[in-house]
Amino acid sequence: MSLAKLFKQKEINRLAYPAILAGIAEPVISLADTAFVGKLGTVPLAAVGIAGSFYTMMVWVLAQTLTAIAAIVSKKYGQGNTKAVESLVPQALLSNIILGLLIYLLTSPFSETIFSWYNAEGPILESCIKYFGIRSLGFPFTLATLLLFGVFRGLQNTSWAMYIAITGAALNILLDYTLIFGIPDLISQMGLEGAAWASLISQMTMFLLAIFVLLLRTPFNLKITLTINPYFGELMGMSFDLFIRTILLNLTFYLATRYATGYGKAVIAAHTVALNVWLFSSFFIDGFAHAGNALSGKYLGQSNQKGLRELGFSIAKISLAIGIILGIIYSMFYPFLIHFFTNDQDVIKEFQNVFWLIIITQPINALAFAFDGIYKGLGHTRLLRNLLVFSTLLVFIPIAVGSHYIQPSLTGIWIAFLGWMCCRSFYLLHDFKKRFIS
Repeated sequence: MSLAKLFKQKEINRLAYPAILAGIAEPVISLADTAFVGKLGTVPLAAVGIAGSFYTMMVWVLAQTLTAIAAIVSKKYGQGNTKAVESLVPQALLSNIILGLLIYLLTSPFSETIFSWYNAEGPILESCIKYFGIRSLGFPFTLATLLLFGVFRGLQNTSWAMYIAITGAALNILLDYTLIFGIPDLISQMGLEGAAWASLISQMTMFLLAIFVLLLRTPFNLKITLTINPYFGELMGMSFDLFIRTILLNLTFYLATRYATGYGKAVIAAHTVALNVWLFSSFFIDGFAHAGNALSGKYLGQSNQKGLRELGFSIAKISLAIGIILGIIYSMFYPFLIHFFTNDQDVIKEFQNVFWLIIITQPINALAFAFDGIYKGLGHTRLLRNLLVFSTLLVFIPIAVGSHYIQPSLTGIWIAFLGWMCCRSFYLLHDFKKRFIS
């Protein structure tokens, strides 16, 4: 099948393109915070990088019910039996809200200790505490919103999440500029804290919009029943596998950020920008993985083996093409991209030393994310968990720690990321071929 035909597959595109726009909303929020705060100086920029990476890490670790509920709802949708999970949705939603409140209570009061683990100290540590103290109030809203996005995806609709996410991202950008720099005679400059308030207000807005869509456009409601839904155990089991997997995933981000912080302000600032660009493109590529997640669950419910095979290879080819295109675009803008975030010459030098590695990872990331989505939709969460255990403990950590002791640099950190992604993508490609071809 030609590349042009691949990009014209209606069933995939109907889910993928809205999922791309919805998926990049969170990194757009982070990039907006990074870009605006970068104008305040290197210390605020480093603080947003550290505190923002911890916040994102916690959300990724705890939001695994999104993928799990999408897989369960899509399977029941394929069977024409969404009523079987009618009570599951409000039960899962309440669980996420309670979890978000619990995480806020367990992290915000101890933020000084947490960010000390990242080697933050002095003005950077103080700025981290201020930013996170406000942003962490968003945990319950973010986790609940992502859970509802998973429900929408299971119903084979990613457009609702797209509209909500675009609204949140646009509101965040507007509030970032307004609250960070202020409006003369109207709103005082809030600096770093303004960025945190902008993110929190945007997250609350997205939550309210998601609740509105759930009640107005889906067969589900917010009625809590005392009887636990029969699929609640399956939801928790899949979520636990993905929870362990994501803890290991974020262990890599923690270790990278900790080492980068220890290498100096310029290095952690450069790493902050590099990581945000990497995450932006990852979420962009991940849009087709979301389509694979929704459709593979539906095909599983329909027992459509041929459809699953064709879906897997189509999603992989499209994602690979997008990864290559992103790599080419990044190559063209290599010398100029960092100037959107900072004019500090030391930061610029550190960034340009490693950005070639971010370019190389784009097509490799694409394969990993494509098959991640398919396997999540199929419910093969244990395999994904075990693969992360192997690639993190036996690939990323040895390379990152080894380079730290042999020749400490940001380049060593990003070489570890490259090896980590190679392990994940090539194994999943091999396993999918073995399952559906041989």
